Amino acid sequence: MSSVNQLSFRAGVLTVSDKGSQGLREDRSGDAVEALLQEKGFRVEQRDMVPDEQDQIEKILIEWVDKKGLSLIVTTGGTGLTPRDVTPQATKAVIDYEVPGMAEAMRAESLKKTPHAMISRAVAGVRKSCLIINVPGSPRAAVENLSVVVPALEHALSKLAGDTSECAT
Repeated sequence: MSSVNQLSFRAGVLTVSDKGSQGLREDRSGDAVEALLQEKGFRVEQRDMVPDEQDQIEKILIEWVDKKGLSLIVTTGGTGLTPRDVTPQATKAVIDYEVPGMAEAMRAESLKKTPHAMISRAVAGVRKSCLIINVPGSPRAAVENLSVVVPALEHALSKLAGDTSECAT
């Protein structure tokens, strides 16, 4: 990403973790995602942690988009198969439409490392002009997944911000 455009992209990182929100586990995945985003030039302006409660996740996503005007939100955690893993449901409830290629790309790359990638329910989607991406709760997996889509973020976020230039080269 070019340093000129990336400075205009304001981001948030939301960690979804029952144990983390209760102080029983350190939030390493949110820290890892924030570090990667900052390394790529994003301004991480919002950080929070919530338990695996759909209404709480939805509330923060809506607030960060509608009131804070963020360009990008990355959630960590809650993308698996347990009954408490509700991040994808919360994301789907607040987005206007999905961007399935991003989630597919993350799963495809993860499958090269572990067969467990196929049980990820992570989604990516758009609310207004904000891209919301779910990544796993493991710090390593979160960074690996987010790294897959980083090369497309500047273009995607520019389009969401109103860039009408042609995509073809």
